[in-house]
Amino acid sequence: MARVFVYGTLKKGQPNYKHMINTAKGLAKFQGRGHTVEKYPLVIAGKYNVPYMLNIPGTGHHIAGEIYSVDEQMLQFLDEFEGCPDMYQRTLMRIQVVEWEGKGGAGEARAAADGVLECFVYSTATYPPEWVGLPYYDSYDSSGKHGLSYVLRENR
Repeated sequence: MARVFVYGTLKKGQPNYKHMINTAKGLAKFQGRGHTVEKYPLVIAGKYNVPYMLNIPGTGHHIAGEIYSVDEQMLQFLDEFEGCPDMYQRTLMRIQVVEWEGKGGAGEARAAADGVLECFVYSTATYPPEWVGLPYYDSYDSSGKHGLSYVLRENR
C-alpha cells in the first residue's frame, strides 16, 4: 500500500471523489486530513478550471487535503487519471497530519513525534509561466468563492 495526499477534485465531496471509492479501479482507504509541510502555490487554471499544485516549494500556502492508503491498482489508475508524468508528476512530499482516522498501523502516522508523513502528491512542474501569477489557494472546493466551476472530463 502507498500513501497518497489529494488536495483537489478527488477529495470527499468533490467532483471526482467517485473514483476514490470505485473498487473496480483499486482500493483507496481514507486515513485522515493534513496539509503540506512546505508552502506551494495551488491555482485553478486552464479552460476546465482544474486545480493544480505548482511544484514551487516555499511559495504560496500550506495546502490542505486528504490522506489515503491505496493499493498498486489504484495508484496506477491515479497515475493515468492525473496524466502522469506529462500533466502532473507524482512526487513524495511531507504532509503534516491534522486529523487521523487510520486503523491498523495508525501508530505509524504518529510514530514521528512531529506527526509528519511522506505521501505521494500529484503536483506539476510543467505549467505555463502565467499560472504563477494566478491567485493562490490553501484549500480547494469546486464550488468555492472563486466562482471557477470545474468541468468534468465527460463534459469536455
